[in-house]
Amino acid sequence: MTLIHERVALAREGKNPYVIARLKSGWAVAGDVQPLPGYCLLLPDPVVSDLNSLAEGARADYCLDMIRIGDALLKVTDAYRVNYETQGNSDEALHTHIRARYRSEDEAKRRRPVCMGYEPKAARRFDPVADGAFLAAMRAELER
Repeated sequence: MTLIHERVALAREGKNPYVIARLKSGWAVAGDVQPLPGYCLLLPDPVVSDLNSLAEGARADYCLDMIRIGDALLKVTDAYRVNYETQGNSDEALHTHIRARYRSEDEAKRRRPVCMGYEPKAARRFDPVADGAFLAAMRAELER
């Protein structure tokens, strides 16, 4: 069982503090750490190994939900663009990293993928209480 499986199971039970909203294809969640403000993920429900394992309609739902999270980030943060990364090399379960990018970033870092420009161990941990306003704003956008 992967971390993705565990987080989806917790979301179903209402015990995942990172949950932003239940979407058609899965769960919008905040990242455990926030190398940049607004780092989110989309976790499919049910969990599958990769995007190619989904039927065509489910693929479309997943991709649209991913973009909806990005649209919400653009509305609730001062991001100027959003990066989407679906890899699954470490946790062999479909999940997409959705990262807001900011003009205020150091240019050398802004030109690189977040995973290459920022050190996760040095990043601020997500705090459901301190980040409550962000969660509420994202939830409101995604529930429209």
